[in-house]
Amino acid sequence: MSHDREAADWWATAVSRIEPNVIELRGRPVQDLIGGVSFAGVIWLMLRGDLPSPAQERLLEAALVSSVDHGPHAPSIAVARMAATCGIGLNNAVATGVNLLGDVHGGAGEQCMRLLADVRDRPATAVAQWRARDRYLPGFGHRFHTVDPRRDPLLRAVEQAVADGVVEGGYLRAAYTVEQQLHPVPINIDGCTAVVYAELGFPPPLARGLFVLSRSVGILAHAWEETGQGRRNKGPIPPTIQPTYTGPRRSGP
Repeated sequence: MSHDREAADWWATAVSRIEPNVIELRGRPVQDLIGGVSFAGVIWLMLRGDLPSPAQERLLEAALVSSVDHGPHAPSIAVARMAATCGIGLNNAVATGVNLLGDVHGGAGEQCMRLLADVRDRPATAVAQWRARDRYLPGFGHRFHTVDPRRDPLLRAVEQAVADGVVEGGYLRAAYTVEQQLHPVPINIDGCTAVVYAELGFPPPLARGLFVLSRSVGILAHAWEETGQGRRNKGPIPPTIQPTYTGPRRSGP
């Protein structure tokens, strides 16, 4: 094997073909996609290798839209805004926010997909076994919302997709099973999007990746807004508020 061939095979990919005057995404010329396929459709294409049906595309887009932002209470948003005041570029501020999307903040959708698969296969015992391991079930409960305002439109969209034969509905039924057993603890946005991504056939790790894509929009918007407010070195609390000191105190002068 020649060194050129060895180097080319080292980076072999089925995702894209880039050559002089040629850009193909999963075998489709980019000029045919521009103006003809939505961003959600291209996400599907890049991850799955083919184009979604219109109904699949609408369902994916609904999930992506639903997770865009949750304000500065979300750590990923807050830290991006703080980073934007520290003299770094906008891309660095966005990356700072994205890098906070871990198992606790941003990873519940992936975890919920595993929960729902377990409940779908073992509806009589799975919830109890999960609760025996952890009192927090991923995708259920919210510190602000007694009913997440994103719940009904997303789950209605899945119900319609089930009625239309677009998806099978097993994960949706599993979500309702968990919600009934946890009442009044509601399903949250991570749970709702987990239902969507699972019904559409995405593997659990991609649920986190898709959440990152969605939340990046809000992170970008907040970081950009912060750059126009003229603050420097913005901290997590106003400078007039002093953190409570809990260490030892000297009794004398």
